[in-house]
Amino acid sequence: MHSLSVILITKNEAANIRACLESVAWADEIIVVDSGSTDETVTICKELGATVQEHDWPGFGVQKNRALGYATKDWVLSLDADERVTPELRAEIETVLRNGSASVAYLVPRLSNYCGRFMRHSGWYPDLLPRLFKRGKARFSDDLVHERLIIEGDTKVLKGMLLHYAFDDLEEVLHKVNQYSSAGAAMMQRRGRKASLSGAVLRGLWSFMRTYVLRGGFLDGREGFMLAVSNAEGTYYRYLKLMLLNRKHK
Repeated sequence: MHSLSVILITKNEAANIRACLESVAWADEIIVVDSGSTDETVTICKELGATVQEHDWPGFGVQKNRALGYATKDWVLSLDADERVTPELRAEIETVLRNGSASVAYLVPRLSNYCGRFMRHSGWYPDLLPRLFKRGKARFSDDLVHERLIIEGDTKVLKGMLLHYAFDDLEEVLHKVNQYSSAGAAMMQRRGRKASLSGAVLRGLWSFMRTYVLRGGFLDGREGFMLAVSNAEGTYYRYLKLMLLNRKHK
């Protein structure tokens, strides 16, 4: 049977990390790269048998590649601290480890929770993500945010789901909107992108329409409307911040 490394990056994830690590306690090793947690994250990780490495924060892509660099097993499962591996997904992963595979990576469907509701529309489901891969056959892009897994070879799709507890409340939503819009604006500026106030407004409106209408967010009830609004805000602020960064740079 092939072996499995689980890799995560963390900062102040004490509220999530125990349930996450307990869902993969069966893995051969768990690697956590932490970037200066001031809560009990590191203590909990060590208590549950994870190997913890501490680093500065260079952005999501670079940090995940650091975690990947510490992995030593045949296969790698990349998780976020607010995710949980279901028993069904565990069984499928163990089948891959036991039988081997001609594919080098697997996409995993993810069901995400937004302010207490699992979202089955709004573009959030099934949210297929490449998470299981052979070590040495994939790496993460170096993007500050919204990093991609670059895979060398064929992929297949698993049926078992990841559960994703994305946002517990609106305070967390607003924090992430600010954090991700700043990182996204910085990344776009590095790529030479331009933005204007009117463009930021139009992109925000389009983001709302795409989430709520085209992707069926209205079927997710009031949370679907809330998500569409927060997506619009994130898009609007990302391009507005890009406009201001470019002005400051000039």
